[in-house]
Amino acid sequence: MIKTADVVIIGGGISGCSIAYNLAKKGVKNIVVLEKNYLASGATGRCGAGVRQQWGTEMNCRLAMESIKFFERANEELEYDGDIEFKQGGYLIVASTEKEDVQFRKNVELQKSLGIQVEYLTPKEAKEIVPYLNTDIIRSATYCPKDGHLNPFLTTDAYAKAAKRLGVKIYTFTEVTGIRVENGKVKGVITNKGEISTNIVVNAAGGYSQLICDMVGIDIPVYSERHQILVTEPVEPMQGPMVMSFSLNIYCQQTPHGSFIMGRGDDNEPRDLRITSSWQFLDEMAKTVTKLLPPIGELRVIRQWAGLYNITPDKQPIYGPTKNLEGFYLAVGFSGHGFMLAPMTGLLIAEQILGEKNTIDISKLTLERFEKGELVLEPSVV
Repeated sequence: MIKTADVVIIGGGISGCSIAYNLAKKGVKNIVVLEKNYLASGATGRCGAGVRQQWGTEMNCRLAMESIKFFERANEELEYDGDIEFKQGGYLIVASTEKEDVQFRKNVELQKSLGIQVEYLTPKEAKEIVPYLNTDIIRSATYCPKDGHLNPFLTTDAYAKAAKRLGVKIYTFTEVTGIRVENGKVKGVITNKGEISTNIVVNAAGGYSQLICDMVGIDIPVYSERHQILVTEPVEPMQGPMVMSFSLNIYCQQTPHGSFIMGRGDDNEPRDLRITSSWQFLDEMAKTVTKLLPPIGELRVIRQWAGLYNITPDKQPIYGPTKNLEGFYLAVGFSGHGFMLAPMTGLLIAEQILGEKNTIDISKLTLERFEKGELVLEPSVV
């Protein structure tokens, strides 16, 4: 392991690898990515892997739009020797309450103003897209055909290989045990395999980001919470878009390989680092999907797993430097949508480190917003 680096990134998920790639692409040398397990072993490899542009805030819409543009050309841009398996089958998001329907109308107006290809649909129109959708329990829907799904392991691998070609060092099974600070400045990162001297550290540790901040005495208002997913046996193609409902608490997508991946949130989850599976999730998930998409209830479940959402009070990420510690940057608190925003996360953090003007204004997503009470609430989160 090298002893000195210009930038050390903690976390080998898609965000960490994207940040490394974008820094290297801009000419930064001696970049190190540290991952305590294998690449994409955390939230990235455990996510539902859907990507959408249908958000309720302009900033998230813009971040998602640019990220999807990248995913569309990622195989070529990253010169990948495989395929990230980006399937743009769309997202059909259904509203089941009057309040949600009102919000959807506002969302579509915003999204259309930004150039997103989205439509507000009646239940009948929604059923034309997914014929077995139970329209008795919905009021309306929105649909964007450019949204989709991709393979999180292959996408992270593509970023990692591209970064390595540009000189980035990636150390897996290397756990950060401390961060050396002197006179309010970052000076090094201590691992179970030795210390690396550096003046810049990026915390991209996902569900474990708070533990990294604890090492330098920085309090971030995040908590980690288990979110569970299951996958069914593969079947012939029968559902094009991801079907999602915020009020019914479900997302359900058929992968290119034929299996259905589905998940839901649970407000009663304990706030800790457990990633075990529960029978309660399986029971509630089965009830929900059978109610909304009846034929899927006939499929056999192959397995289920869990990952960590790293959640902020406004369900928005924390980007950028910290005012009380020079050289310490945050890319944390994605609240379940870090995977889909990763291309822009990498670019924006790289721009901040280099003192460049951000491609998209993310000044409202600093850590200081919580002190000021200037939260940016996103209404469209499962």
